[in-house]
Amino acid sequence: MADKAWDTYEQVAQYLLNQFAEVFQLGSVEGKQVVAGESGTEWAIDAKGVKEGEDGFVIVECKRHTKSRVDQEIIAGLAYRIKDAGAKGGIIVTPMQLQKGAEIVAAHEGIKHVCLDKKSTNSDYIFQFLNQIFVGVTDNVTIKDSVHIQVIRDGKVIDERKA
Repeated sequence: MADKAWDTYEQVAQYLLNQFAEVFQLGSVEGKQVVAGESGTEWAIDAKGVKEGEDGFVIVECKRHTKSRVDQEIIAGLAYRIKDAGAKGGIIVTPMQLQKGAEIVAAHEGIKHVCLDKKSTNSDYIFQFLNQIFVGVTDNVTIKDSVHIQVIRDGKVIDERKA
């Protein structure tokens, strides 16, 4: 059974956030898991960033919206999950910029926004955070060997072979 596009997007986001963990002052980024809330409920989170050198974590939310930008309701929901779970912050990963209201709420709540292209993979990606852009590109290269030997005597080719 093929992965759903959003599920693959979450996995790629977690992988890349882990690769660039230092940029976010994180020691590592773990995959999908459930965290307990002070309210008595549990929250399924897309990824968990573990703070470096201190106790604490950040909640990572991925929204692979391709036709509309993430709105303030989604960011407000993330802000509540951060508070209820006792997290130290949050990261929202989307392929598009946030709506204006979402930007305002994210800035107020200290939620970081990462733009990750919707077609990204672990090796081919465009990953943007603030004024930094990270790009991964792979390509196939074919190398062929050949040998051309010429034996020249007195200025004349007396033997020529290709292998």
